Amino acid sequence: MAVAEQHSKNYVRGEWTDGTSGETFESRVPATGETLASFPRSSADDVDRAVAAAKDAYEEWRLVPAPDRGNVLFRFARLLEEQKDELTELMSREMGKVLAEAGGDVQEAIDMSIYMAGEGRRLFGHTTPSELRDKFQMSVRMPVGVVGAITPWNFPIAIPAWKLAPALVAGNTVVLKPAEDTPLLAERFIELLGESGLPDGVVNLVHGFGEEAGDRLVRHPDVPIITFTGSRETGIAVTKAAADGLKHVHLELGGKNGIIVMDDADLDLAVEGVVWSAFGTTGQRCTAASRVIVHEAVYGELQKRLVERAEKMKIGPGWDPETDLG
Repeated sequence: MAVAEQHSKNYVRGEWTDGTSGETFESRVPATGETLASFPRSSADDVDRAVAAAKDAYEEWRLVPAPDRGNVLFRFARLLEEQKDELTELMSREMGKVLAEAGGDVQEAIDMSIYMAGEGRRLFGHTTPSELRDKFQMSVRMPVGVVGAITPWNFPIAIPAWKLAPALVAGNTVVLKPAEDTPLLAERFIELLGESGLPDGVVNLVHGFGEEAGDRLVRHPDVPIITFTGSRETGIAVTKAAADGLKHVHLELGGKNGIIVMDDADLDLAVEGVVWSAFGTTGQRCTAASRVIVHEAVYGELQKRLVERAEKMKIGPGWDPETDLG
């Protein structure tokens, strides 16, 4: 799929708008260096505009019946299904995943959207016995407000869906700051949400860098919830920046994951598991195996098989069906 170079914008109040700073950055194909598009390097002012839009839209969106909010996500899932091949191809070019993994990324977003759409009819509260005579006690689920979502490049369709779909079905509004490595995929994600019938301002998109747009989003007084996926170091910085506002903070950070292989293991299956976990997405995901803990009785044989398998893996462009490592 050839992608023509274009100049893209932020998405605020249902309109595509330029950044206030006038500065831009480019998204490039990692395999070739080809420029896909340029994007606004957003400032704190751009974040403020997006948050104001989300705050205004919240007043109406929170009153939309939850099943109707879920219906928007059902429509979104269908659009993702229709555009799956296009999104898969674009993902392999913008961030380098092989086609099989990119397709799985899109499928995760489809599945999450369908699952959370169903939650629109399952936002149950609770009734509890009261210790006082003639008293009735109940709890209901209420939205909180504007959610600031900061997403990484390695799952550029799946992770925004993990964050946005639950927030939206519960009646919250969102400002999304995607990774500067995958802004074009974020743009397509937001376009499809708009086509699903989401009202203007409910989801807003601000491109840019963490130290500028991301930091302002985390510190903004009108954003009570922050959800961030990225490195441990940045997660610590996000937590500190959000602490003064007593914000609800959700972090998904890096992992140090081990695969344990015992002496009675199926070594062919173990090799498959290690290769997929350690080398899938070229190892650049929080669930990647970074170590293998092996019983001494099978250590030598597993090492031999694993090295042989790894040496046969082909490195190349993600969209080449023969590529193992993008």
